[in-house]
Amino acid sequence: MKNEKIMGTKRWIFWVSIGTILIIIYKFFDNFTGIGKWIANLFGILAPFLVAILISYILYKPCSKIEKKLKKKIKHSRGISIFIVYAIVFIFLFFILKFIIPVVINSVVDLVNNIQSYYNSIATNEIGESWTPFIKDNIIRPLVEYIKGLDFKYMLAPEKMLEYLSSAIGVVKTLFSFFIAIICSIYILSEREKIVDSINKFAKASMSEKGYAKFNRYFTSGNTIFFGFLTSQFIDAIVVSILASITLLIMKVKYAVLLGFIIGLFNLIPYFGAIVAIGIAGIITILTGGWKQALLMVIIVTIVQQLDANIINPRITGSKLNVSPLLIIFSVTIGGAYFGVVGMFLAVPVAVLIKLMVSDYIYNKNG
Repeated sequence: MKNEKIMGTKRWIFWVSIGTILIIIYKFFDNFTGIGKWIANLFGILAPFLVAILISYILYKPCSKIEKKLKKKIKHSRGISIFIVYAIVFIFLFFILKFIIPVVINSVVDLVNNIQSYYNSIATNEIGESWTPFIKDNIIRPLVEYIKGLDFKYMLAPEKMLEYLSSAIGVVKTLFSFFIAIICSIYILSEREKIVDSINKFAKASMSEKGYAKFNRYFTSGNTIFFGFLTSQFIDAIVVSILASITLLIMKVKYAVLLGFIIGLFNLIPYFGAIVAIGIAGIITILTGGWKQALLMVIIVTIVQQLDANIINPRITGSKLNVSPLLIIFSVTIGGAYFGVVGMFLAVPVAVLIKLMVSDYIYNKNG
């Protein structure tokens, strides 16, 4: 009798879910623009909570490790572990905002202010005749013309000032949303077992035993893949930024910290990020130090990135993802085409998870 009730409940949940999905699909195609706006507004409202989930997801492992060490010695080990992790994060962010960001901003401002003089200097320096037309006409000239064409009077007009005020209000709202996200992430970390248990209970109630087994496998595997990839990529980006900045400072490349920051940031995107970062750094170095310094910089930074890809990154990740370079390039291309930079960043773990599902499907069919 009890099993019949459980099966009846599962069928009811299944058919209600199917009906809901069909209604959503119908309404989506019936009023595409309205649904699009509604989805955009929904994501805007849920943004603080989605950010909170992301923050708690990234900070889960350090919190759990510290909690395990404190559990035998201290009574409120969870709360203290969360406090310690957030304190470390805020100290790290304070260090970046206090020392790194001002240097980067000053470098950007100085580069923009001096772009014309850099451009004029390379027109008469030692770059060969075969290089000059390409660099001047195809790369640097459009950039210089764009900066020269900026209308600063228009930018300071009253109507533009109202836009700036609106943007400032938007920044305040963003900060408030971020504050809510921090508070929510603390609650998620403190109640993490209850949240996971609720998801498991819902999955068990709405799926068959076989379906739940698959869900549990892919949920666990996906969690391991995404967590390992996200955390390792962020840590690796910081390491690459530091190494690149130090290397460029030793080489006396102008705007070394800015270029190191760009290289580390673009390093988050597999394959393409490194190429784009070296290209940007190379153009800026040609402007500020000439083609010889730029060529040397490109060679040395490429060596640093290869050391990172083959030695540092695998040690941070713990293991390689066992995905062919062709699949990574393909997934990054598709992810970037449909979802922009975020899609390029998340393409690799998604590809790994899909590969796992396809492998299981082939194994079950052949088995």
